[in-house]
Amino acid sequence: MSVLSLLDALEDIIENSSVIPFSGKVLLDKDEITELIKEIRIQLPDEVKQAQWIKEERNKILVDAQQEAEKIIEDAKNHIEKLAEEDEIIKLAQKKSEEIISQSQRQAAEIRVGSIQYADEILENLEKNISDILRTLQTNREELKSINS
Repeated sequence: MSVLSLLDALEDIIENSSVIPFSGKVLLDKDEITELIKEIRIQLPDEVKQAQWIKEERNKILVDAQQEAEKIIEDAKNHIEKLAEEDEIIKLAQKKSEEIISQSQRQAAEIRVGSIQYADEILENLEKNISDILRTLQTNREELKSINS
C-alpha cells in the first residue's frame, strides 16, 4: 500500500470509531492504529526517496533544458554575426565592383579618346604623304610635258 492509502485507512478508522458522548473524543483500537503507523513508516522512506529522485531528475532536466536553451541562443547569435559579416563582405564586394566598373569605364573612355587621336595622327600623316606623292607626281608630269614639248 502507498502512504496515501495508509493515511486514508487511518482516517477511516478515526471517522468510523465510537464517539465518547459529550467529549468529542473517540475510542480507537491501539493495535490497529499502531500497525497503520508502522506501515506508513515503512512506506514513507521509499516514497520520500522516490520523491527525492523525481526532484533531482526534474532539476537535471531543468539544467539540461537551460543549457540547451543557452546553446541555441549562442548558435543563433553566431549565425546572426556570420550573416552580418557576410552582409558586410557583400557590401564591400559590391563597393569594390562598382569601383572596378567605374575605373574600367574611365579607362575605356581614355582608350577611346586615345585611339581617336592616334587614328587622326595616322590619317594626318597619310594625308601629308599622299600630298607629297601628289606634288611629286605633278612635278614629274610637268617635267614629262616639258620634255615632250
